[in-house]
Amino acid sequence: MSPASTGASTTVDAATPVPSVDATDSDTRMTPGGPGYRRMSLALFLAGVATFALLYSTQALLPLISGEFGVEASEASWTVAAATGGLALFVLPMSALSERYGRRTVMTASLAVAVAVGLLVPFAPSIGALVVLRAVQGAALAGLPASAQAYLAEEVRPKALITAIGLFVAGNSVGGMSGRVITGWVAQEWGWRVAVGVIGVIAVGCAVAFRLLLPAPRHFKAGSLRPRILLGTVRDHLANPLLRRLYAIGALFMTVFGGVYTVIGYRLTEAPFGLPQGIAGSIFLVYLVGTVSASVAGRLVGRLGRRGALYLAGGTTATGLLLSLAPALPLVLLGLVLITAGFFAGHAVASSAVSNTAAHGRAQASALYQSMYYIGSSVGSTVGAMAFHADGWAGTVGVGLLAVLGVVTITVLGTRAARVAARGPLAADAH
Repeated sequence: MSPASTGASTTVDAATPVPSVDATDSDTRMTPGGPGYRRMSLALFLAGVATFALLYSTQALLPLISGEFGVEASEASWTVAAATGGLALFVLPMSALSERYGRRTVMTASLAVAVAVGLLVPFAPSIGALVVLRAVQGAALAGLPASAQAYLAEEVRPKALITAIGLFVAGNSVGGMSGRVITGWVAQEWGWRVAVGVIGVIAVGCAVAFRLLLPAPRHFKAGSLRPRILLGTVRDHLANPLLRRLYAIGALFMTVFGGVYTVIGYRLTEAPFGLPQGIAGSIFLVYLVGTVSASVAGRLVGRLGRRGALYLAGGTTATGLLLSLAPALPLVLLGLVLITAGFFAGHAVASSAVSNTAAHGRAQASALYQSMYYIGSSVGSTVGAMAFHADGWAGTVGVGLLAVLGVVTITVLGTRAARVAARGPLAADAH
């Protein structure tokens, strides 16, 4: 998922030299309207579509998967948690591999493996086999968010970088939303296996087009894997109290979002609503609200400050959770709108703050955030489904409210730490 959608953050590789001056005639990197820029933009857009359509391809289908294999929501939810967990575990190693073997090589290999596994998913003979295939698929997909921003930082001129990354993020959003909606309608007519097969075929087309369109890198310089240096950078980031808080906030926001959208299909297809699978899957169109809320997050930070924006995002999410408890469908939908708006705004604020906070190793700082973000998704999917099995929708809402309380608590601690720091070293020692 992107700041506006899936968990991809708009940061660049700190190891990549980016001039502080405007591009000149000697700068051979791409720029809007220049050679290769449109091909590159379309290629990464399609890569984003394929990545997030595959990553969440089973999320809208969980009631049907439960029915076929005779398992509860808590077991079926592992088809989502395994994929996001695999991505979370491998995003940092994949970022290191791209330093040695190249961004385009790692992205191509990642998509190829993920697509191949995607074509096997419809033939999974058991829930266990399905979960294993999804874990492998998630691990393979980790090469995309780990490499795309670094490729852009090396091949695109600085003034065009944010726009180029925005197109990749848009692909993430479109893929995450359309994958869920398409599977919902296809599954209503032909079952979940055909639905995930359709996503696999779409991803094949996106992957082939990506490889044909993406210009060969001209500015990549291979480095060594240097695990000792990588581990040192990771230790530095984890020793930074502000970065630790931002990682935790990203994980907690995603815990809410992962839990809600993993279970919402059960809530809408069961009594008292009893919606058809296609209509229940279309609920993911609410993601468009998140695109808007993420886009105004910068203005919110300008008016309220980072912590003020996080308080507002947390409050909006909590309000949506409480509204979703209502037995009336319009109020449930309004609750989902508020949950989605609050989540995307909070995620956008936290992920952008990571790149502003990290003084070095921004690629690794971003990878750590993405890792925690997808761990939050896996935890939310699993725990939210377990709570639903134990106590219905109210249980899932309870898990979400606890996560929001965690966001607020961490933000309060950050506010106190900032005030102590502002009073100077003596005050900090006394505190």
